[in-house]
Amino acid sequence: MLTDKTILITGGTGSFGKCFTKYVLTHYEPKKIIIYSRDEFKQWLMANEFREYEEKLRFFIGDVRDLERLKRACEGVDYIIHAAALKQVPACEYNPNEAIKTNIHGAMNVIDAALDSGVRKVVALSTDKAVNPVNLYGGTKLVSDKLFVAANAYVGNKDINFSIVRYGNVAGSRGSIIPLFHNIIKNGGKELPITDFRMTRFWISLTQGVELVVKALAEAKGGETFISKIPSFKVTDLAKAMLPDCALKEIGIRPGEKLHEIMVTPEDSMTTYEYDKHFIVYPQMIWNNRQQPDLSGTKVKDGFSYSSGNNTEWLSVENIRKLLEDVELEK
Repeated sequence: MLTDKTILITGGTGSFGKCFTKYVLTHYEPKKIIIYSRDEFKQWLMANEFREYEEKLRFFIGDVRDLERLKRACEGVDYIIHAAALKQVPACEYNPNEAIKTNIHGAMNVIDAALDSGVRKVVALSTDKAVNPVNLYGGTKLVSDKLFVAANAYVGNKDINFSIVRYGNVAGSRGSIIPLFHNIIKNGGKELPITDFRMTRFWISLTQGVELVVKALAEAKGGETFISKIPSFKVTDLAKAMLPDCALKEIGIRPGEKLHEIMVTPEDSMTTYEYDKHFIVYPQMIWNNRQQPDLSGTKVKDGFSYSSGNNTEWLSVENIRKLLEDVELEK
């Protein structure tokens, strides 16, 4: 599927972009992978990290806010993976205009550039925070998701579709709980802070996130939201797995934080189907005849929801401890 194809990754120097690039270069023979991002230093670091693949990689300095630069980068591109975003919740709250420019206007620019450049497929990365958002970051990603779903209304006779993948915090990612606990333990701490003892999260690795994107590229007809079926864990169990016999201190839930990660809401259940290893939320409106969904899965019951709090699969402390052995902390 990805062999002899040209792929552009916005925000490509991030942890997802690097993992996706490595995965594709390992499993396929792409014609070219274009890394599109703003930070020249991160591009230099990534170019050195992937030196053995330099004939397959191209690095474009550019911002998703810049439509003309995006159009130039999209020339000859088959697939776009849209990973660029402002993601830090406090930063988005303090800089709302900047979050809107990148996460919403940037999404619009990616859509316009793809439509005007002969791109075949676009997969945008979403987040659990876009579901019933309680902070600005989640609000901007909700709008972004809606834009990518609705983009299928503008394809006309063009052979292109837009879809979404949704997952929560990746294990070990910057700003998440594992690096926080790791730093406390590394500095000799014996007490770990928990915002709320009831808090749960999904466990997903970067590789699982990449595999979900590849599935979307292979199967999307247009407008779908792909969601992996993955295990949940209690944050208190994570603390015990990282530091046995540790003291736990409940410090209170932070502004914009949820007790549970939510992936599918009861409102989504009207168009959600369950498959062996994933859910698909299909669009409520169909805009072209190529968008006909593959409904081979099982329709979920009305009112169904999927969150880390009501999941049927849970990790024990020992399960978590074993998974932690493979977690690479994002730097």
